[in-house]
Amino acid sequence: MKVLIVGGGGREHALAWKLKLSSAVDRLFCAPGNAGTEEPADNVKIAANDIPALRSFAKENAVDLTVVGPDDPLAAGIVDAFEADGLRIFGPNKSAARLESSKIYAKQLMQRRGIPTADAGTFDDIDAARRFCERAQFPLVVKADGLALGKGVIIASTRDDAVRAIDAMMTQRAFKEAGRRIVIEEFLRGTECSLHALVSGSEFVMLASARDHKRAFDGDLGPNTGGMGAVSPADTWTPELQTHFGTRVMRPLLDELATEGVRFRGLLFPGLMITPTGAQVLEFNCRFGDPETQVILPRLRSDLLEFLEATIDGRLAEIEPQWDQRVAVTVVLASAGYPDKYESGKEISGLAEAGALPDVHVFHAGTRRQNGRIVTAGGRVLAVTACADDAAAARGKAYAAVDCISFEGQQFRRDIALPTVATNLAAD
Repeated sequence: MKVLIVGGGGREHALAWKLKLSSAVDRLFCAPGNAGTEEPADNVKIAANDIPALRSFAKENAVDLTVVGPDDPLAAGIVDAFEADGLRIFGPNKSAARLESSKIYAKQLMQRRGIPTADAGTFDDIDAARRFCERAQFPLVVKADGLALGKGVIIASTRDDAVRAIDAMMTQRAFKEAGRRIVIEEFLRGTECSLHALVSGSEFVMLASARDHKRAFDGDLGPNTGGMGAVSPADTWTPELQTHFGTRVMRPLLDELATEGVRFRGLLFPGLMITPTGAQVLEFNCRFGDPETQVILPRLRSDLLEFLEATIDGRLAEIEPQWDQRVAVTVVLASAGYPDKYESGKEISGLAEAGALPDVHVFHAGTRRQNGRIVTAGGRVLAVTACADDAAAARGKAYAAVDCISFEGQQFRRDIALPTVATNLAAD
């Protein structure tokens, strides 16, 4: 079986590594891939958002299954385009992917169905947004409606902060069209939890929980990022919360989509805040998370390919994932300056030494091969994952591997998987 993975980050490397373990996979392609995906897959020089080229490649190379990693091609309708040509693909179609590509759409859907979420207003008029802030309680959260590479969320501590955030999004277009409309919502306090569910219409199967660390610096300080590390299972997740999640979030969500004539088929990744009053939905993502994928897949004992196939075919009732009961911890190594401006092309050393440590996986994200060397090529460069019997031991293994790796300007958090108090900084 030939499989094509769309994307070139740490999530895609983890997907490639896991799918390569399937006995049914004969050949694996990754477009565009990175220096790490070269080992399990053949990299293809096609951008993840070049849907016509990807579709042509899949047809010409008789690809049996395409797995979409990033959000942008899903929002642009890659699934619709592939299916129109009879190509098999894992992911939601464009109408279902609106759950992620429009925060306003998702927020209004949750409000209609009474799904627990932060109180919010939605705006396409800048004056109305400013007036809303005049009577709001602070801090509050300003979110760009569309996709903004995990950066379209700003915590406003004061009215002046809020007005600046609104102007940056709606007037200065800091996030381009993503900020043409915005959501302003209450600030939630608690700990974050990421859930992944395979969804096929009205059926869903939950995967392992994870807790992500969004802020750039130790102590949950600094700007929001796409994620600086994660732990699985999430230490705040309980069987009671899981039951509540199924009845109060997943079931009404899928019922509402069905009412609208939308069939979701793929991976749904709700980001939650566990507050003193229960779990609140921060956002919905319509693809595997990053770095959540890097921390969850090493714990999955089952064949991932079988799960993707069952989702497409509507056979989720036939599968049950088997998990490694150990804890996994992932630490992200980033370029200096991330999530703002950063330099690339810095040589990376120590990868072989880190990868040779027991129970350690080094997943590449922003890397490329240059003149026989592996160099940095993005903001988030690597995700180092380790498994152990408890979080403390997993942290020790992960950071021992991190200490083997070096590149100029390397930055990472030292408090991944330690108890923290998070805020509603979910990445978009």
